[in-house]
Amino acid sequence: MAHYAFINEQNIVTEVIVGRDETEGDWETYYGNLREQRCVRTSYNGNIRKQYAGIGYTYDETADVFIAPQPFPSWTLNAHHDWQPPTPKPDGDYVWNEETQDWVPS
Repeated sequence: MAHYAFINEQNIVTEVIVGRDETEGDWETYYGNLREQRCVRTSYNGNIRKQYAGIGYTYDETADVFIAPQPFPSWTLNAHHDWQPPTPKPDGDYVWNEETQDWVPS
């Protein structure tokens, strides 16, 4: 079994399905043609394309990775395609407060 992400014109994942393993054929093309939508394989264990695609994720075709939705407007994407807060998270149980732009105890 393999997993496949359907991607809209803005490279946003709209659906993820379980399908046939690509060792048995070109299933990205098959599923894409079947739905008339772009289809890209994703890996449940993150072996390909950085991480498992979810609805709302973006597919970066140049880097060939799936990128999670931006968690907060102040966070930026680093060179490894991971969202980073403006300040590093301290050790312990903290949550990000977008209004104060700081970590607060949870």
